[in-house]
Amino acid sequence: KKDIPAVNFIIHEIHCRRNIEICPYCSDSIPKSEMKNHIDSEHVQVTCKCRMKMENSLLKDHEASSCPLRPVLCQFCDIQLPFNKLQEHELYCGARTEPCGRCGRNVLVRELKEHPRVCG
Repeated sequence: KKDIPAVNFIIHEIHCRRNIEICPYCSDSIPKSEMKNHIDSEHVQVTCKCRMKMENSLLKDHEASSCPLRPVLCQFCDIQLPFNKLQEHELYCGARTEPCGRCGRNVLVRELKEHPRVCG
């Protein structure tokens, strides 16, 4: 899958046919001696803590960006909770009030960032 100078092509092709295989799952070029290890480590099916099944190679990205149980921080109180609980928590957490240090009015936590523009 790479450009090879024409003068080296025949030697390169012989070397590849002897030593390289194409992975049937991801189509990567893998040395024949490493194919079993590649399949066992990259393409074995694993189950995430959210019970979704996927290839091992996809698990890290899933856990970081799309798993409903991935840890996230509440924007209002910085508590860590699962992503699938965030919306419900922030509705409750943002509805709390705190007194404004300038005008003394009780302000919804979710409006604290905008409040200084209308304060007083």
